[in-house]
Amino acid sequence: MLKISRNNDVLVVAGDVSGDLHASNLVRELKKVAPSLIIHSIGGVRLKEVSDRFVYDLVSKGSFGFVDSVKSFGLWIKLISIVRRFLEDKKPAFVIVVDFYGFNRQVLGLSRDRDIPVYYYIPPQVWASRPKRANTISKICKEIFAIFPFEVDIYKKLGGRVSFFGHPLLDIVPDVDINKKIDIKKDDDFDYKIGILPGSRRSEIENHLGIFSKIFSNIESKFKNSKGYVFAVNEFGDEYYETIIAENYTGNNIRVVRDNNYSIRKDMTFCLTCSGTATLENALMGVPMIVGYKTSRINYELSRAVIRIPYISLVNIILKREAVKEFIQGDLRVNKISAYVIDLLHNNDKYNAMVSEVYSIRKMLGENGVNKRIAEKIVSDFEII
Repeated sequence: MLKISRNNDVLVVAGDVSGDLHASNLVRELKKVAPSLIIHSIGGVRLKEVSDRFVYDLVSKGSFGFVDSVKSFGLWIKLISIVRRFLEDKKPAFVIVVDFYGFNRQVLGLSRDRDIPVYYYIPPQVWASRPKRANTISKICKEIFAIFPFEVDIYKKLGGRVSFFGHPLLDIVPDVDINKKIDIKKDDDFDYKIGILPGSRRSEIENHLGIFSKIFSNIESKFKNSKGYVFAVNEFGDEYYETIIAENYTGNNIRVVRDNNYSIRKDMTFCLTCSGTATLENALMGVPMIVGYKTSRINYELSRAVIRIPYISLVNIILKREAVKEFIQGDLRVNKISAYVIDLLHNNDKYNAMVSEVYSIRKMLGENGVNKRIAEKIVSDFEII
C-alpha cells in the first residue's frame, strides 16, 4: 500500500461529454470515501461542479475525428504543457484518466515519467479499432477499470491489471417496467413521443440535427399527434439548437429539452439517435431507436480503414447482431429512414420485439453502485493521511 504523505492532490482528466459525466460521478464517490482528497480536473462543466480546483475546460474545445485532431494540434501542445507543469508542481498522489485516449495517452506518459500512479477509467474501444493501444495502457496503468465484461480478457492477456465493476450508466439511467411499453397499443392517432439525439459535439449536432428534424416532420405527417424532443447537452444553449431546427422544420411540435435525470427520455416512444453513448442509454430504458452517423468524407474513409467490427452502435456491438437499424454516412437519408420508422411504428409486434431486445442489455452490464466500487478500490491502494 502506498502512503499519500506529500499531499492529497489528485488529477482527473476527461475530454468529452460522456467522460465528463462519468468522471464527475466518480469524483463524488471518491469524496465520500476519502474527503481529504483535493480534486483537480481537466474536463467540462460537470467535473467543474465537483472539483476543488478546475484546471482547464477541455470538453468544450476537445476534438473528434482525424481531421479535427490535426486542427487541434496547437491546443494539444498547450494542454500537454499545462499537465506537465501541474504534475511537476503538485506531484499528485495519483491521476485518473477517463476515456479520450487521443489526449490521455500523453497524460499516461507524463505520469509514468514522474512515477505517479495512473488509473484508466473507461479505456478506449481497442476491440473496435487500433488494438495496439491496449499494450500501452496495460504497461503504464496501475489499474484499468473496464466498462464491458469482454474487455477484461483483452487487458489481462497483455499483463494489465484490470477490473470490471459494471457499466457506470447503471448508476444514473433509471430502470423501467418494459411491460408497460409493450402493453401500449399504438395506431395513427397515438401520441408518439419522438426523441431526437443529434450527438454532443458541435460537428455531430450540425451533421445530424437537421436530418433528424426532417425525419420527424415526415413522421408527424403520418402520425398527427407526434411530438419531437431534442435532447440538448449543457455545452450549447437552446438558441443554437432552435436555429438549426428552424432551418429544417416549419412546424411547432419540436422542442428543446434538458433532461439530466432521464425523466423525459424514459417515456420516449422512439428515438432518432446519433451513434454514441446515447444508444446505450436508450437501450437501458427499453427505448427503441435508429442509429445514424455522418462525418466528413476523410474522417469516414480513415475510420473505415481502422475499424474492425461490423457495427457502430454499442447496442449492436454488445448483442452481436443488428438489433437496431444503422444508417451511416451516405445511407443517412431522410426518406429512407422515415419510411423505416413509420413502418416499425405501424407494426406492434416488431416494435415490441425491439423493446425487449434492447432492454436485455441491462442484465449484461452488471449492477448499480459502479462508481462507488471503483472509488473504494482506488482508495484501498493508498494509506491516506
